[in-house]
Amino acid sequence: MTTIGQLLKDARVKKKISLSTIEKKTKIKKEFILLIEKNDWENLPEYPVVSGFVKNLAVFLKLSPVSANAFLRRDYPPKKLEVNPKPDVESKFVWSPKLTFAVGISILSLLVLSYLGFEYYKFIKPPEITIVSPKENEIVLKQNVKVEGKTTTDVSLTINNQPIILDQEGNFVTEILITKETTSLIFKATSRSGKQTVLERKIIVE
Repeated sequence: MTTIGQLLKDARVKKKISLSTIEKKTKIKKEFILLIEKNDWENLPEYPVVSGFVKNLAVFLKLSPVSANAFLRRDYPPKKLEVNPKPDVESKFVWSPKLTFAVGISILSLLVLSYLGFEYYKFIKPPEITIVSPKENEIVLKQNVKVEGKTTTDVSLTINNQPIILDQEGNFVTEILITKETTSLIFKATSRSGKQTVLERKIIVE
């Protein structure tokens, strides 16, 4: 039985026309022409495009385009319809106890991780020191100078190498013994991780 591909190929060969010549005249790529001659429908475009190719080739080869298209309809395989054995059914969201448990665990884990991250940041962060008294370049008339301020909790604080007692919130109020040669107070706070913050407050002793 003569197929559309064989019909077009026989006509081309009989007229001794090359694929390149037909490509140039019809603007149909010779790869497509060769696929049609081989009836290789899987590697060709959709049927409407192939039908247009066949009609143009038939006209060029002086064949009946109507007959050629009839051959194509007979030879072109029917498209396989993809049947979904399980039709899509619109799913409705249902809040289940299992989902509640999963969300609760996720929130709890997030809170724990946030807390641990915050504590770790506090652990590695250098301490903060706020000095209330004495003021910068304050004139001191006594041998003892009052120092007051606040630092990060759970740190070790020294002023001019003298240990200072802190309350639970990091506040401190005390007096430091100075001499006439003292020109400044050195505040040094050291955290548990070994991070240090050092501030200097200049004073004038008279």
